[in-house]
Amino acid sequence: MDFIAVFKQGGFIMYPLLIFSFAIWIVAIHKILYLVKFQKDARKYQDEASRIITTQKLHEMESLYKNCPDVIAKAHYAVFDEALGKDEYEQRLHRRLSETNADLKKNLWILGTIGSSAPFVGLFGTVWGIMGAFKAIGSSGKAGFAVVAGTISEALIATAGGIIVAVFAVILYNYLQTKISGIAREFKNDLGDMADQYNTMKR
Repeated sequence: MDFIAVFKQGGFIMYPLLIFSFAIWIVAIHKILYLVKFQKDARKYQDEASRIITTQKLHEMESLYKNCPDVIAKAHYAVFDEALGKDEYEQRLHRRLSETNADLKKNLWILGTIGSSAPFVGLFGTVWGIMGAFKAIGSSGKAGFAVVAGTISEALIATAGGIIVAVFAVILYNYLQTKISGIAREFKNDLGDMADQYNTMKR
């Protein structure tokens, strides 16, 4: 089956669906690469901070976080802020972790929006095609499959296109949501372990 021919047969509604398709893969690939880098950086700075705590060379912390991404460094700084009381410390750490979680989810709304709206875009193409079928019947003055075949075909292709785009968007959205939740939980647990290690060292 010639994809280009089918695409053209689907009518004008296929163009916004094509844009949606490109947006899905651009966002998904960018987010996957970002999450891989975040995990790598988080592990790197976690291990280095643990080493500094173990060797009690806390003066190296400032140098460590100088080139650290803010989304990681801010949460780490909250652990080592001795000026905070217990309640203040927990509140600040909670805020920093919320910021980290929001950063991890950045632009993910695009996939959710496309996943929920693409079927309706396809449905609009269906309605448009059916309207074209009735117009063809009115113009020719007679009904029959030969009269409406082209417009009905356009409607069905638009519907299928919308569903396919939505399915990919929802699959990638759910996958990334699950991945982000796991990464955020791991990051939080690692910070908790580091805080315990730091508090033990101070005793």
